[in-house]
Amino acid sequence: MPVSTTDRTDSLHSSFVPELVYFEPSALDYPKGKRIMEWVAAAGIPYRMTNSHNRITNLPGESELEQYKIAKRTLVVGIRKTLKFDQSKPSAEYAIPIATGCMGHCHYCYLQTTLGSKPYIRVYVNMDEIMQAAKGYIDERAPQNTRFEAACTSDPVGLEPITGSLRELIEFMADEEYGRLRFVTKFHYVDSLLDARHNGHTRVRFSVNSKYVIKHFEPATSRFEQRIEAAGKIARAGYPLGFIIAPIIWYEGWQEGYAELLSSLAAALPKDASAGLTFEMIQHRFTKTAKNVIERRYPKTKLEMDIDKRKYKWGRWGQGKYVYPDEQANALRMFISERIFEHFPDATIDYFT
Repeated sequence: MPVSTTDRTDSLHSSFVPELVYFEPSALDYPKGKRIMEWVAAAGIPYRMTNSHNRITNLPGESELEQYKIAKRTLVVGIRKTLKFDQSKPSAEYAIPIATGCMGHCHYCYLQTTLGSKPYIRVYVNMDEIMQAAKGYIDERAPQNTRFEAACTSDPVGLEPITGSLRELIEFMADEEYGRLRFVTKFHYVDSLLDARHNGHTRVRFSVNSKYVIKHFEPATSRFEQRIEAAGKIARAGYPLGFIIAPIIWYEGWQEGYAELLSSLAAALPKDASAGLTFEMIQHRFTKTAKNVIERRYPKTKLEMDIDKRKYKWGRWGQGKYVYPDEQANALRMFISERIFEHFPDATIDYFT
């Protein structure tokens, strides 16, 4: 039976069934931890105990690549002890930590380096404490709205059938006058969220791209058509809707690919979806460290990471990334922006970076 924080009967999707689960002993003191353990035991999934969700050191596998692949199908159930939230610009004021790690295998993902040697997937069962910490941030900034991004270090929709944490967070934020929730996903498993009480305080965004990019660089994620169908469901459920086009990649035929993306969106979404619709655009970027890690983990990748073809852009923390030269970046931004407003004249582009 699926695990959920409610008495729902949604079936666990086949995208992510962990091959191995670790539990912090204290996680079993929480109802969510107990429910996950019951599901793991009933499903016959091997599990082990660990003193810390941050130190899983005995993963199976004879090589680094083999260990990485196994880690991406390993779930760790623990307590989120650090309740000081990181900033999450430009998407939101803060990142709200309900999970870390992702079951997808997107070649370009920044989690390749930010998670370093910890690519396993962690979920946190102390949601009441996490939400109470969020309320502190909301009260501190009131009467300004405070936005929380739930997908900075994970794709929570892919984990929702196991945890139910997004639904909890959505309904918590619905009652907060000045609280707003945002998350983005490459998965289509949204059915358990459609009847959640959201009060318009949660914006659901789907990460979309051209079919070429999805095919070559986004293994183990939902297909483009599935994401768009899910977006239609979210729109009809009354949620504020958005799309992140990321990473925008320059490749032979990119104009046709991104034109098809926007026309397909327009054809699939409800007619009134343009009102309040938001877009965020992020061009492909990488660091030298990311390049090295990606080439080790995905040795056959077609992802272009030629430093000589890129511009070095300094970041906020004194570290830089390689982005497209201005001429290419401007061409990408202008072309895609024009296609967005052609199909969605009432939409807003939040940023291009």
